[in-house]
Order: sequence, then C-alpha cells, then structure tokens
Amino acid sequence: MLTTNPYDVSSDDGDTLREECGVFGVSGSSSAAALVALGLHALQHRGQEAAGITSFDGTHFHTHRAMGHVAGNFDRDDVIRALPGTVAAGHVRYSTSGDTALRNVQPLYAELQSGGFAVAHNGNISNALKLRRELVRRGSIFQSTSDTETIIHLVATSSYRTLIDRFIDALKQIEGAYSLVVMTPEGMIACRDPLGIRPLVMGRLDDAVIFASETVALDVCGATFERIVEPGELVIVQNGEVRSVKPFAPVPARPCIFEWVYFSRPDSIVDSHSVYSVRKEIGAQLAAESPVDADLVIPVPDSGVPAAIGYAQASGIPFELGIIRSHYVGRTFIQPGDKVRHLGVKLKHNANRALIEGKRVILVDDSIVRGTTSLKIVQMMRDAGAAEVHLRIASPPTRHSCFYGVDTPERTKLLAHKLDLGGMTDFIHADTLAFVSIDGLYKALGEAKRADVRPNYCDACFTGDYPTTLTDHDDSAQVDQFALLAERVI
Repeated sequence: MLTTNPYDVSSDDGDTLREECGVFGVSGSSSAAALVALGLHALQHRGQEAAGITSFDGTHFHTHRAMGHVAGNFDRDDVIRALPGTVAAGHVRYSTSGDTALRNVQPLYAELQSGGFAVAHNGNISNALKLRRELVRRGSIFQSTSDTETIIHLVATSSYRTLIDRFIDALKQIEGAYSLVVMTPEGMIACRDPLGIRPLVMGRLDDAVIFASETVALDVCGATFERIVEPGELVIVQNGEVRSVKPFAPVPARPCIFEWVYFSRPDSIVDSHSVYSVRKEIGAQLAAESPVDADLVIPVPDSGVPAAIGYAQASGIPFELGIIRSHYVGRTFIQPGDKVRHLGVKLKHNANRALIEGKRVILVDDSIVRGTTSLKIVQMMRDAGAAEVHLRIASPPTRHSCFYGVDTPERTKLLAHKLDLGGMTDFIHADTLAFVSIDGLYKALGEAKRADVRPNYCDACFTGDYPTTLTDHDDSAQVDQFALLAERVI
C-alpha cells in the first residue's frame, strides 16, 4: 500500500527562518546613493531576492530597482550616477508570501499631492488586508501586492494638513511591526513601531545622517553609531537639522528576540547587546541545561558557530569544524523538480569525514523549523561515520508563526507544533535533541528569566504571546485572502 509521508524531505522549502528585509537611508551626502549601496551590501543577509535604491536631487526622485543581490545590480558606476542627489534610501528584500516581482521591490514610490513619497519598510502590517479593502472601496488603486503600499494610500487620503501629520495619521491606523525610512521633498523620516519590534539605528558620517537596520551597515560605510531610533519615535531630517517626534503613548518595548538568535549579523550591536556575545552565551546556557558526553562540538554553519563556541567553552569539549560550507552556491542552483534536488544540502554543507569518523558529536544549530534540514545534517554525520549524534538548538522550539516580518511556514508545518520532543528526536534520527529554554534565552540577554507578564522581548514564535492584535489573521476566513492579496513582509 502506498502512503504519503507528512514529513517529506525532498525539498528544504520553508525550513529556514528568513528575516524580513533591511533598510538603509542617507541624508546630507554628495555620495548618498553610493553609501546606500555599501550599506545594502552589509545588510544583504536580511533579504536576497531583490534590492532597490531611490535618490532625491532636490527636484526629482530617481529609482533603480532589480531582482537579485546588491552585487551585480549596484556595483556599476552608471547605475550610481543615475541616482544623483544628497538624499537616498535603499532596501533589500525577502518576500514571505505574494508575488516575487519587480512591482513589489522597494523603495515604493508615489506622487502625492505634496510631491514625491518613497518608503522602505522592514516588518509586517497585520491589518493590511482590512485597510486595503476600505481604501479600495474609497477609490484607491493599488499597484503592488505589498502591505507597504497601504501606508502610501493612508498618507494620500489623510485629511490632515501637513505631510508629517498625514504620515502620523497613517501610522496610527496600522497594526504590527515596522521600521521605515521615508523620503519626501521636505526631507527624510525614519521611524519604528511603538513596540520597537523591528530594529533601526542612527549614525553619522561627517555631515550626513544615516539610518540602518543594523550597526554593521554603519561600520561598513565608515559611519559612527549615534543611537537607536526609539520605539514609537519619528526622526525627521530637514536641511541638515534633526528633530524627534513621539506621537504615540509610551508602551513597554518588545523588540524581536530572534535578532540575537539568528537574524542580525554577529558583528552587529542590537539594543546595546553584542549579537556575537549573546549567541555565545546562549551556547553556554545550552551546555548548562543539556550536557552530554561527547568528543566534539560541531556548528551547523554559519549561523550555529557562535553558539557552538559558547557550548564548547562552557562544556570543555573541543570545538571543531566538522561541517564545511560552500559559500559559492546560489539559492537557485537546483530548481524544484530536478532529479537530484534531494542532494541539495550537500551543495552547501559537507561532512569533514576524517574528523568525524568514530566520534560522538554534538551538533549546534540556531533553530528547527520543519526539521527537514536537521534530518539531512544528522544523516550526513552518520554517513561520515559518527558514533553518536546529539543535536542542540540555540533557541526554544518554534511552535508558532510570526506575523511581524519573519518568514515562517504555516503553524501546521512547524515540526515543534506537530511533535513533542521525543517525536522530534525520532524524526530527526538524533541520539538526543535539546533546545535552550525560554528562560535560558533571556538569561543570555542578561535577565534572570522571562517575565510572566509583559516580557521585554517579542518571543511569539516560541510562546504564542503576540504583543499586538492580529486583525487579518484572527479571522480565519481572511487568512487565505491575505496571503494572496497582501505580501506579509517587505
């Protein structure tokens, strides 16, 4: 009798948590577009499907948007010369649903009554479908399937007099997570949602003001970090002057905890915490909570490396590179349907057999989503002759979908939602499997444990404790339509 395997491993689709997007803005530099291109290079890990830059020369807006990486699209002099002006904003994109098409590549641009309006958005508007329906009913015509376009229409239809007031009016109507860099003829605006779920920092390079999703992008440009953009704050840059507006009632911040687990580059500083140091401490917490006798600690590259170092240092078990990663394999090298796609994991990772054979190994990875990649990595260790394979995960089990700008599969496809720890261990074929506890994750960030009420981070993917309303998702009848009509992440 033929049976269908509910845990099909023929494809790794959906088995990696992909972060949202990255934004970068420059105001007050004669090399604005070139600086943005450099900044986007540093943020490439936050979005690898498409990139775009919009500049303003004091009279006209100029835009170049393209599918693919920053390199190849923005490393030509003719492209940068076609983006003149002292103000520019850029965006790298990974879509989580909806179209992968040029019409959704940011910054999005529109001509409003007040002039040009360009916006780059990291995050997800969780009531975009409801707002979109109302805007369409009132006559708005949408050009993309992006939730970000909702912001443009809300600004355009606001009855307030000044552009800033219309923008604030728009922000007060949206739910969810956003870090925005906006360009208008009047200047540049950078802002975060009231909970600060998505990151945004501010820096300076000579007379220029720079905004970026991560501090590493400031480093690459030679800029100096000045401060974070506070949750709920609008930073307005006009004619070299910087002012701050805080139009929202203050609420306790809830930045995304996964920035420290996986999303941010390890050489970034996020809300005063070194990402690299936090990841090492998560590994140390794992070693304390889930020790096991073994010969080697091996990271699943590259995201598991800092946690594996922390685990090795805390446990006294040697750290070794037992898996070698190829950095020259593109995401599209093997297309769905190719007869050899089941070998795809070996294109990126290969076991160091001479090191592994006969050894008891501890594999350290950042997370488990569907579990298909973990299954293949564990099998790779066994094929290389490992005597035992123990898997340690530097985050709690991912049991819930993210609606704030992170690409997670439907909840029913998450391995930790479907199976308990024993079931996951059996599925992955590991000798043992352990995750860092939610309290251990908070300890790595300097807290005694996770607070029962109003924790200091958004950890909804682990706990189901969503810090905002989810209008489009609470109505189950709307979810499928939302996936079709509104792109969850830009």
